[in-house]
Amino acid sequence: MTAEDNKALLEQYLNDIWVGGEPEAIERFVAPDYQRHMSPTAPSLDSATQIERIKGFRAAFPDIVIDLQHVIAGDEGVAFHATMRGTHTGEFLGIPPTGKTFEIHLVDFMWIEDGRIVEQWGGPDMLDMAKQLGASITPGE
Repeated sequence: MTAEDNKALLEQYLNDIWVGGEPEAIERFVAPDYQRHMSPTAPSLDSATQIERIKGFRAAFPDIVIDLQHVIAGDEGVAFHATMRGTHTGEFLGIPPTGKTFEIHLVDFMWIEDGRIVEQWGGPDMLDMAKQLGASITPGE
C-alpha cells in the first residue's frame, strides 16, 4: 500500500473504532495475527483484548475525541501523534466517575501489510490522564 493509503487507513480506524464507538469493527482493520504493544514489559494484546480495552475507554469516556496532530506515513505503516480528550462519566481502571475532562497526548506506530494493521506500539499518556482525573498514584511493589 502507499503512504496515502496507510494514512487513510489510520484515519478510518480512529474515526470508526475510537471516536465512532464501534470497537467490534476492528476486524476490518487488523490482521488475524495483530499484536498491540502498550509496554515492553506487559503482554501484547490481540484483537479481542484490544476490543475490550476500547470498550472500557468508551464506557468511561463516551465523548472521546481524537485529533491527529502529526502523521508520518510510509509504504510499511504510519507513526502519529494525537490529542485525546473526553469526559469521565463511567468507571475507569477502578476510578469512579469524576465528571472531569482530560486532554492527553498519544504517540503510536502502526505496521501495515496488505491493508491491515499487523503490529502497533505506543499509546496514550495514562499517568497524565489519571492525574487529571484526580486519581492518587501509588508505586507498585
